[in-house]
Amino acid sequence: MDTVDDVMLDAIDKMTKSAEFMHQEFSGLHTGKASPAMVENIKVDYYGTATRLMEIANISTPEPRLLIISPFDPSSLGAIEKAITSANIGITPMNDGRLIRLPVPEMSEERRTELVKLAKRLAEEAKIAVRNVRRDANAHIKNIEKESKISEDERDDALKDIQDETNKHIDEIDKSLTSKETEIMDI
Repeated sequence: MDTVDDVMLDAIDKMTKSAEFMHQEFSGLHTGKASPAMVENIKVDYYGTATRLMEIANISTPEPRLLIISPFDPSSLGAIEKAITSANIGITPMNDGRLIRLPVPEMSEERRTELVKLAKRLAEEAKIAVRNVRRDANAHIKNIEKESKISEDERDDALKDIQDETNKHIDEIDKSLTSKETEIMDI
């Protein structure tokens, strides 16, 4: 990356990916309604390989408070049940020998508060990732300037643009967090 544009595009791409990862993690936080996103990314030890649940089973929601997991390979039921239990999502799996039922309980105020804390932690991790991208991009821009490929004014403009992108992504993360908090606390 020898140009300011390359550094900017790379930084924007990485910041966007950090925010998208946070959104994906947020989808796993349940709000009292059954959603396949609650369990689809749980890693299951499937023949010695950590495999996402959605890759080895169908996940459906026949009722608003019930998830049904139908594995493609019935012999994996035990491993799926163990992975769900160890994922600590607050739901006890019920294995009937053919499929797993996950009844989603009413959430207590205490559980809602826990989920809000978790959402805040995920948002803070995303903000830290965005700031790390900013730090790396700023260092790269300063190196380009030291190599006399750009002027001080171009460096200052680039640093300002990187800061603007950082602020934009952090604002987006904050808005998503506020939305998720409202969704979790809404009874």
